[in-house]
Parts: sequence; C-alpha cells; structure tokens
Amino acid sequence: MQLTTFRGGIHPKHNKSTTEHSAIEYLDAPDKVYIPLIQNIGAPCSSLVKKNDIVKVGQKIGEPLGFVSAPIHSSVSGKVIDVKKILVNTGEKADCVIIENDKEYTIHEDIKPYGTIEELSKERLLEIVKEIGLVGMGGATFPTHVKLNPPKDKVVDAIILNGAECEPYLTADHRLMLEQTKDVVDGLRAILKITSVENGYIGIEDNKPDCIEAIKKEVEKYPNIKVVTLKTKYPQGAEKQLINVCTGREVPSGGLPADAGAIVDNVATAAQIAKSLRTGLPLIERICTVTGGAIANPKNVMFKIGTLYSDIVEMTGGFKEDPAKVISGGPMMGVALANINVPANKGTSGILCFTQKEAEIGETQNCIRCAKCVGVCPAGLEPIYISAHTLKDNFEKAEEYRALDCIECGSCSFICPSKRPLLQSIRVAKREIMAMRRKAQEKAKAEAEKNAK
Repeated sequence: MQLTTFRGGIHPKHNKSTTEHSAIEYLDAPDKVYIPLIQNIGAPCSSLVKKNDIVKVGQKIGEPLGFVSAPIHSSVSGKVIDVKKILVNTGEKADCVIIENDKEYTIHEDIKPYGTIEELSKERLLEIVKEIGLVGMGGATFPTHVKLNPPKDKVVDAIILNGAECEPYLTADHRLMLEQTKDVVDGLRAILKITSVENGYIGIEDNKPDCIEAIKKEVEKYPNIKVVTLKTKYPQGAEKQLINVCTGREVPSGGLPADAGAIVDNVATAAQIAKSLRTGLPLIERICTVTGGAIANPKNVMFKIGTLYSDIVEMTGGFKEDPAKVISGGPMMGVALANINVPANKGTSGILCFTQKEAEIGETQNCIRCAKCVGVCPAGLEPIYISAHTLKDNFEKAEEYRALDCIECGSCSFICPSKRPLLQSIRVAKREIMAMRRKAQEKAKAEAEKNAK
C-alpha cells in the first residue's frame, strides 16, 4: 500500500516502546495545585477568586482578557491559598491560583451534562467549546473556539484530526485513541457540526496499527469520516504537512490552514469536547507521557491541571538517576525546563527526563555546505541561510529567506552533521521580524494620526 506523506522530513528513532503499551494511569491531585492564569497562545486571564475563597471542581477561576484566550477552571476543590506570580514552564513568571486540595473533589453545582451532539445547535456547541476552556492539546494551545470560527471569507470544507503523534517518545495520543476511541470520533463529529463541514479526516501514522484498526472500526457508520494512514516520518503531524497529505492542498506562504480550506485539531482536543458534553466538566485534566532514561517507571498518566512537574514525576515512581535534561513536550519541539517545580498545564503532552548520554548534542562546528538541512525541511526553506543572516543580526535578509514560514520542527538541527544552532537562531529571527513589523505598524499609525490632525 502506498502511504501518504510529504516532501522532506526525517526519521529519528521512535523511542516509544517503553510506554506505547502502557495504559493510562489516573493520578490523584497533590496537596496543592498551582493553576496558571495563562495557558494558551494569546491573552491571559484575570483571576475570579482571591485568597481564602473556597472553590470546587470545574469552577471558573480565570476570565479571558481577550478574544484569543480561553477561561480557566479549578481542577480540585479546596481553599485558595494565594493568587500570585510564580515561575511557570516557559521560564517566566505568571499569575497563578494556588489551591489547597481538600481531597473531596466536590463538583461545582453548575456542572451538568450538556447533552448530545444531535440535540445541540452548532452555535451552542461552539459556546460550549469556549466555556470549557478548550485549547489545542497537541501542545500549541491555540484557543479552539477561535480556530473553529474562521473568518467568513475563508471557505473550509475539511476537518482534520491529528493522530500522527510523530514526536519521538510521546505515546499519550496513542493510548487516547485506543482507550477513548469513541470520544475521539464523537469529538470530530461535533467539530463537523460546529463548522458545517461535511468531510472529516483522522491522520494516523502506520507505526500505530492498533489505533488505525480501532478508529476505522469506530467510523464505519460515518461514511463522511476517513482514516488516512500516514507514512511514519517526522514532522508528519505538522498542520501544513497534514493538510497536504490528507487533501492534496498546500497552505500558501504566510497563510493559515483555512486558506487551504482546512482546520486541524489534535485528537485529544476532539476527545475533550465529547467528554465535556457527556460530563459537563471543563478541561481540568489531561494525558501526558512521562518517560526517558532517568525515569524509574515510564508511563502515560492523566494528571490534574496545576500539578507540579516534580509531583507528577514523584507520583509515577521518581527518578532512577538524576536527569541531565528535562523537556516539557517532545524532544524535537518541546521546551527544556530549568526547574521542575513548575505547574504542568493544558499543553503538557510529555515530560521527558534524559540521562547525560540521551541529552548529549555534540559540539558545534563550521557549516560544511552539505545542504542536508535544505533536503529535509518540510517547508521548503534554506535553514542554513536564515540562520547565518540571523547570527549576523541581518533580520531583513532572514525575512527574505522566508524565516516566518518555518514551522520550528527542528528537522534541520537534527540532521546537521556540524550541529549548527539552526532552529534556535531561526526562532530568534522570527521574534525579531515580528517585532520589526509591529514597530513599523506603530510608526505608520502614529504618522497617520499626525497627518489627520
């Protein structure tokens, strides 16, 4: 069978065998949870509670301060100890609601099942997606209600669920598709209704034959939903690449998925919609993979939002040796943590604890002009030139080389025999280019206001 794939990409070792057959284990919440008031791309939330308030499970404790934002809810019941800035997994400080867990898990009185997909209107379904605080659970954390409400001038006719889970080590989505198969499919059905789209696709890499079989069986009664078997290759789960392999379309340079008539959501995002409709509970817990050579008992766990990374590791059995590096997310696109005493959130898909040998990168050397980074780039870029101009602070030239089209998959850095800091420098370029654009817009606005006087 010819498997669907895209140009470029790499084949890192999967390293999934230690947890892919490990059923999801549900963790109790610790004595205290630290719930950040910013858990999404976009605006943060303002606290709806204060010190000494009593809160219940599912109670809204954070109100969005902007359209591109999502409300935040309490994952436990108990007393608010404080609302203050603490260190979070981005390496910055953010406002957090600190709650002392009473271990009673009293559900807030407003929490009731919403109803079925069939009996709810698409408008109401979209409202529910917003109410439950849903964000992209693949790690990007873009507010889902915004994604499912594209501009009126964008014609969307394909909804794609990302079940590729192409990052090495991670198996949380794998277990989700096996253990909560119906929720994944029902969540997609809800999204199709919200967007008034007929055709749904679920892309799964061929290294997960058990998931492919389970999902195909579940969608047999829905002829408008197709399971797309993908060739196992990184970054098969990237939005633009997934759209291309499922529909044959390409997202234009500088464009969004909706420009190619598609919306992409993670399988966990879809499953959460179905679970919330059934239970009434918002997004207050998620699955993540805890693994790596330094972990005593690698496994997939369901944790309460606001649990410290250190508590999750301890509850899974702790370290068998001191880790040299801890990564939140996958090894390719995840973020290294300087401190594991920070709260895990809606986007925490993995906690990778590497030994010194696993964390070894190698010494950076001069570029040998092998062009391997060009050959593997799924976005068709020339990473070495973007990086070279960035290292010389020539961001205008980096922009000419389409730095903003980089999807930050890290394939270039992985393949580079000279261990050049390609991805790191491209990320710097993107930040600087966006800052330059903002300054230009502010200057143009100021001049326009001056001329209008």
